[in-house]
Amino acid sequence: MLNFRQSTKALSDIFLPRASRLHHMAYSHMEAWWRDGTPDFRDWLRRAAISWRREPVVKRIPRPTKLVTARRLGYKAKPGMVMVRVRVRRGGARKPRPTSGRRQKAMGSSKFTRSISLQSVAERRVVRRYPNLTVRDSYHLYSDGMSHWYEVILMDHHHPGLQE
Repeated sequence: MLNFRQSTKALSDIFLPRASRLHHMAYSHMEAWWRDGTPDFRDWLRRAAISWRREPVVKRIPRPTKLVTARRLGYKAKPGMVMVRVRVRRGGARKPRPTSGRRQKAMGSSKFTRSISLQSVAERRVVRRYPNLTVRDSYHLYSDGMSHWYEVILMDHHHPGLQE
């Protein structure tokens, strides 16, 4: 018989199965990697970004890279959910150079600020590539000197796996 008053274990350790405790532990470790980053993890991320540069701008991926963030934003590993990694060039927008008529001295082609964020630019590019899917959410993945990478969660509302 287990005496609760003399037990030093927490109630969650007694009643919850081991797998559910590991689930929370694994997610907190993953979150700590992305937040603090061990040297090995930062090295892996830098090497991954080198390979991402050679990939297409919009690339469908089998599973999210930042699993904790993706699940917080609504990702589930079920048919009808699609993950896409998008690369967006850093910096402001480039206004086209005037081709006809009088040109201004400065031409207004530099220091041109977008009214939308680079994350929404990434979402729009994904929607153009996958017109039958709708955007659930997106999150920032990584940045280097040239590019930002975002992962976008897409849903197919007509898929039988997502019909509720």
